[in-house]
Amino acid sequence: MPGLRCQEASEEPMMFTISQKQGPHGSVLVVTDSDILGKTFEEGKLQLDLSKEFYKGEEKNKEEVVAVLKKFSHLHLTGKGAVAIGVEQDYVDPQKILFVQGVPHAEVVVEG
Repeated sequence: MPGLRCQEASEEPMMFTISQKQGPHGSVLVVTDSDILGKTFEEGKLQLDLSKEFYKGEEKNKEEVVAVLKKFSHLHLTGKGAVAIGVEQDYVDPQKILFVQGVPHAEVVVEG
């Protein structure tokens, strides 16, 4: 998908920050590109505040994230790499990605 990529072969491996949160309908896996953690993005009435406690967690590589995704039915993905993984693994419909200041964000309920 244009504009969404996890990494080029020449780059250092992209890292992600993941955490598990309890939502009203079960556990939610939050995956955020580590390089944007702590930043805030605003566009019109939309805001992604990645400095909130909600986004803090453990750092993982792509393979670890892919392995963990399969265990959750609710996903909260923020950043080019995190959303690209969601698209690659067929969790995210590219037409339903929200962009805030160019930062992709997707929330997914996996039907099982």
